Amino acid sequence: MPTPDFVLDLRAKIGHDLLWLSGVTAVVLRVTAPAGLEVLLVRRADTGAWTPVTGIIDPGEQPAVAGAREVLEEADIVAVPEALTSVRSLPPMKYANGDLSQYLDLTFRFRYVSGEPHPADGENTDAAWFPVDAMPPMSADMASRVASALEPGQVARFEC
Repeated sequence: MPTPDFVLDLRAKIGHDLLWLSGVTAVVLRVTAPAGLEVLLVRRADTGAWTPVTGIIDPGEQPAVAGAREVLEEADIVAVPEALTSVRSLPPMKYANGDLSQYLDLTFRFRYVSGEPHPADGENTDAAWFPVDAMPPMSADMASRVASALEPGQVARFEC
């Protein structure tokens, strides 16, 4: 996974110390017949896990814009944000190189506009639509993010 330049610049100053970053999860949904409601998932190249599209928000970038950018970059899908569905702090994580990071995750529900999913930028090995009642196994954390986007209404869920 390519590390954004601004993170590399910060790492040059702070080394492996804990870095607080803002991230976005884009849960892209589309309605089709006969499948009904489908969700876009990508298979990560680093872990092999199926997840919604995720990414780091660039400095000054609007979070919903970051989500749309990540969906286009990672899966070649055009989608528009509909709602912020979850806001929460994730546990600290340690990367293989020793870097420590912690993310504030903003999960958005997106509506599909166009495109055929495929792994567009090398961060994923697959990208595909799945009926919401037949998704591949995924971590409880990722399943929770998808579930937040499937909840009716426009109210975001907050961890307390």
